[in-house]
Amino acid sequence: MKKPHKHAELIKAWADGAIIQAKSGGGGWYDLKIDLENAFEYRIKPEPKPDFYGFMKIDKWKFFQVIASSNWMEITKDQEPEHNLKITFDGETGKPKSAEVLK
Repeated sequence: MKKPHKHAELIKAWADGAIIQAKSGGGGWYDLKIDLENAFEYRIKPEPKPDFYGFMKIDKWKFFQVIASSNWMEITKDQEPEHNLKITFDGETGKPKSAEVLK
C-alpha cells in the first residue's frame, strides 16, 4: 500500500463536510474556501496500462502466427522457436514502441 498523504485525515474530513482552517507564520487561523464543485471536473488518476507484446514469425516476407501477450514469460518454451519477432506496443495508445528480432 502507498504511504498516505501527510494531510490524508484532513482531506477526508473536508470531504465529509468539515470546515478546514489554515494559518501562515505567526498569523491567526482562517477558514479555507475550497471549491471543487464548480471550477473543473475531477477524477482519480488512473493507473497506466502496461505495455503488451506481439510475437510473430516472418519467413520470406510472409507473416505467420501472431500471439499477443502482456508478459513475455507467458509464452511457453514450446512457442519460442516458432517466433522470430517481438513487437512491444504502448499500453496507453496501442501503437508499436519497438521491435526485437528473436534468435
